[in-house]
Amino acid sequence: MKRILVWDIPTRLFHWLFAASFAAAWLTSESDEWLSFHAFFGYLMLGLIGFRLIWGVAGGHYARFTSFLYGPRAGLSYLRQELSGRGDRHIGHNPAGSQAVFLLLALGLAVCLTGLFVQGGEEQQGAVAGWLGFTLGRMVKEGHGFAANLMLLVVFGHLAGVAMASWLHKENLARSMVTGTKEAPEGTPASKPYRLVGALLLVAVAALGVWWFFYALHQPVEKYLMKDTADLGAPHVAFVGAALADDPKWREECGSCHMAFHPTLLPARSWQKLIAEQDRHFGADLALDAPTREALLAFMVNDAAEKMSTEAAFRINRSIKPETTPLRITDTPYWTKKHRDIAASDWLLPQVKSKVNCAACHQDAEAGTFQDAAMRIPR
Repeated sequence: MKRILVWDIPTRLFHWLFAASFAAAWLTSESDEWLSFHAFFGYLMLGLIGFRLIWGVAGGHYARFTSFLYGPRAGLSYLRQELSGRGDRHIGHNPAGSQAVFLLLALGLAVCLTGLFVQGGEEQQGAVAGWLGFTLGRMVKEGHGFAANLMLLVVFGHLAGVAMASWLHKENLARSMVTGTKEAPEGTPASKPYRLVGALLLVAVAALGVWWFFYALHQPVEKYLMKDTADLGAPHVAFVGAALADDPKWREECGSCHMAFHPTLLPARSWQKLIAEQDRHFGADLALDAPTREALLAFMVNDAAEKMSTEAAFRINRSIKPETTPLRITDTPYWTKKHRDIAASDWLLPQVKSKVNCAACHQDAEAGTFQDAAMRIPR
């Protein structure tokens, strides 16, 4: 027996970068504040999968797909042998491990592609922005979550298989994926290190990170990570919503007392009732003359939530029952659901003070787009 190089440098780099990017994407999947990071790790995963597909054909001996191309039946048979303690030791991927590799690549591709279309549909952002509507984007999101959960189960199965094989064959398989070496009989072919390819892979990953965080994002990372984000200005990520219709008269009249809430945030019937009751507008008489009322109503109805021009408008409109006519945005079911996890103490922050002070947390509140990635609580 002698120690030889089995896993070349590009294969090892792919393995750990792929694992880290999936873990990071999983951990940042539930927070709007981390959406830009979640998207970055998704794009990184997609790029890594593309590299692995190429390296599976052009790579080293043990990295090539032909070296571990086993069918499902062979994989199940080997798994039964391992469970009974009779499985043979393999220098490269064993038949059961090969199934995990192909499954993880396929599921990873499904996760990345569905994520791409979720971003394009729900957020109307990214490489496929506008290809899908909000409804289809929402449906694809369900598939995205299912594929990610299934991939997580395969990851756990893979880890269990590595632990079992390491114990049965008395070797640390995880460590061999770090060092790249294994004990093998004399005459066993060894891999080449492919240092240049590994270096180029690292450069490509670093270049993607630099481009994303210092060019695609509006703000440097250190500003995004600041505790006090009141001075950030533009959203930290270039997920800028489409420019919405504007009206000087609306901004003048509605913005004189509070932030001018864009018409997309309530259905047309709500704006109609608000204008009809303008003489008792939450305890105040707006004293709007007839021409002003007509002008405001025309703008508000024409760009109400039913137009579904933004994700916020789509979700607000879907959440309101046809028989109800909310007069406050904060009374809509979607708003309530979206803000339910915000601590009571956050509403009392000096920068916030009120639930109608949308601009305190939403950096695009004045524009009315309310993009998920443009939100952060100024703690």
